[in-house]
Amino acid sequence: MSIFKENPFGHILFIKKFLIRVLGLITHQRYKRFNTLEIEGSEIIRNLPERNVLFVSNHQTYFADVVAMFHVFNASLKGRDDNIKRISYILQPKLNVYYVAAAETMKKSLFTKALAYAGAVSVERTWRSHGKDVKRQVKMTDISRIGMALEDGWVITFPQGTTTPWKPLRKGTAHIIKKYKPVVVPVVIDGFRRSFDKKGLRIKKKGILQSLVIKEPLEIDYDNESNEEIIEKLEYAIEQHPSFLKVIPKEEIAEYEALNQKRRFRKH
Repeated sequence: MSIFKENPFGHILFIKKFLIRVLGLITHQRYKRFNTLEIEGSEIIRNLPERNVLFVSNHQTYFADVVAMFHVFNASLKGRDDNIKRISYILQPKLNVYYVAAAETMKKSLFTKALAYAGAVSVERTWRSHGKDVKRQVKMTDISRIGMALEDGWVITFPQGTTTPWKPLRKGTAHIIKKYKPVVVPVVIDGFRRSFDKKGLRIKKKGILQSLVIKEPLEIDYDNESNEEIIEKLEYAIEQHPSFLKVIPKEEIAEYEALNQKRRFRKH
């Protein structure tokens, strides 16, 4: 094997491995020492095919969510049962794991560029740009890039496209599912919003119980189910369907609204 072997996006694999190792070592204690990460579903990870797997998750921070998934996926593949103990699992990480991220976010700093090299599939957001609402056509090249990543391995996506809870899912996710027919694995996360800042880089509060639940792959009729039916199925699977608001404590909803109000005030 050539030392300069590349993935489909032109990233040199030994550099990607080095970055994942470094980032893994830096971030491991965020989920083990300062806060607790409760995991369910490690056995599901070990039973997935090598390629064409789409993980669909709710979203609470820009980076802490996906970094946690990299830890959990690699730990699970190395035989850890619902834990990320013994960081040695990161020495030989799975290199064909990708995540969908906004292109403008991944270009902001040297650190985000390193995160991008470690596995980002950068796409242009069609609904927001540089803090402003916009309306743009979906770029077919972005869809094709996600397809390339699926053909090579596993892809993590956050179809709400925002860290605000209970927002509608983007229909483009259903289009990707119907086009590429991946194994669709729902992931539900919680606690990250309380333990990290919005970017997921700074620990905001210690002693928080974070959870990451990997569910069984969804049964999807790729040819006969409509985009709307697939979206509704995903909303229920990642517990972001509007009906879930009825069972969320009012205090928690008020907390989210207060945080969003503070963010809007800072922008103005």
